[in-house]
Amino acid sequence: MSSDEASVHDAVAEAVRIVRESGLPNHTDSMFTTIEGEWDEVFAVVKRATEAVGRYGSRVSLVIKADIRPGFSGELTGKLDRLEQALGDAGPPSRG
Repeated sequence: MSSDEASVHDAVAEAVRIVRESGLPNHTDSMFTTIEGEWDEVFAVVKRATEAVGRYGSRVSLVIKADIRPGFSGELTGKLDRLEQALGDAGPPSRG
């Protein structure tokens, strides 16, 4: 592993650590970290994580996608629960 790869891993790890320590519901996979909460608290965490990554170099790449649904919470797992329910209800696809 090159030193550039190591520093990228370290920077990502620092950002994920900040998200996890926030106490907000979150999920990290191989491509993204998803965080759920109120606008101000989520963006405060995003700002801290972005600043932490910035300490590892002169450039930060950030992708933000928002699903804003007033009155809903627990959707980080709720959407998956509903998907699994639908998959279970549907049964296997018919073949003809």
